[in-house]
Amino acid sequence: MARILLVEDNQDLAYGLRNNLEIDGHAVMTVDTGEAALSHITTSSPDLIVLDLMLPNLDGYQVLRRLRADGHEMPVLILTARTQEADKVLGFRLGADDYVTKPFGVLELLARVSALLRRASRAAMLKPVEQIADLEINRDTRIVTRAGSRIDLTPMEFDLLIALLARRGATISRLDLLREVWGQTAAVVTRTVDTHVAELRRKLEHDPANPTHILTVRKVGYRWSDDGR
Repeated sequence: MARILLVEDNQDLAYGLRNNLEIDGHAVMTVDTGEAALSHITTSSPDLIVLDLMLPNLDGYQVLRRLRADGHEMPVLILTARTQEADKVLGFRLGADDYVTKPFGVLELLARVSALLRRASRAAMLKPVEQIADLEINRDTRIVTRAGSRIDLTPMEFDLLIALLARRGATISRLDLLREVWGQTAAVVTRTVDTHVAELRRKLEHDPANPTHILTVRKVGYRWSDDGR
């Protein structure tokens, strides 16, 4: 049973989501403000957070920024009516792991929650350190450094990195990455992969516009290269 914090100020929506998450076997705590969310996270660290962006006073972006700044690494699923790509990119940049746009299907939400929890659980069993050029990737601590300086990756970005490393040298399609990292099968949301890859390149590559590690395979997907070949 996973402990989930649901942060949603629409009482009807929160009630329905809580019921469905509990039916799916999770223990759910519901709060309706950003301040209450941060207080709960501090006193009782949940396994996953479902976070609405449009909250009164302290919005979801501010909550996300604060919890990541405080070192909390649990997965965060953003729930919002905002559909602009810039809003999604900002959410990912602040540390979100996935993004569901209202209106949404309950089964889709439950599938994404399960995928995030499954990856968090699997990551706990990964084995230690790998050195690639000036990058050091510690699978135990989920810490990545470059030339000794820590690079802050979201849990989803780290899982994407591990998925690429696992097939080092081989091409992995966007759809396969969706299945493996996000637990999704719909090709229409492959833009999610591209957005996360762009963020990962921004953080890991010396020149994101000319990457040497995360290479694009045109019309197919991506592959990891240790040396740019």
